[in-house]
Amino acid sequence: MIRHIVFFTAKDGIDAERLRDGLSILTGIPHARHLEIGLNQKTDPLSREVDIVVYGEFDDEAALAAYKAHPVYQRSIERVRPLREMRLAANFDTQTAVTAPRIARQAG
Repeated sequence: MIRHIVFFTAKDGIDAERLRDGLSILTGIPHARHLEIGLNQKTDPLSREVDIVVYGEFDDEAALAAYKAHPVYQRSIERVRPLREMRLAANFDTQTAVTAPRIARQAG
């Protein structure tokens, strides 16, 4: 499974709710196993820059690619791009994710 996480910040003077509204249409794309768009609660004192988080789960890379190729995805970009300042995205495969402590490797 592929986890897709995207962080957005709204431009100065833009309400984060407007940004979330533009992203909300992504939930209509059928290729995601699970998709959420949430407002950052900004409770972490070291990192309060992010306004919106998009979290998605996809069966595989093909499903993620189909999601990004969907016409609704392009409509969301057209709505959101003028409202956002920053966009950072990351994807990872859960089969290769670390889920337990790893022993540090010693040189030598």
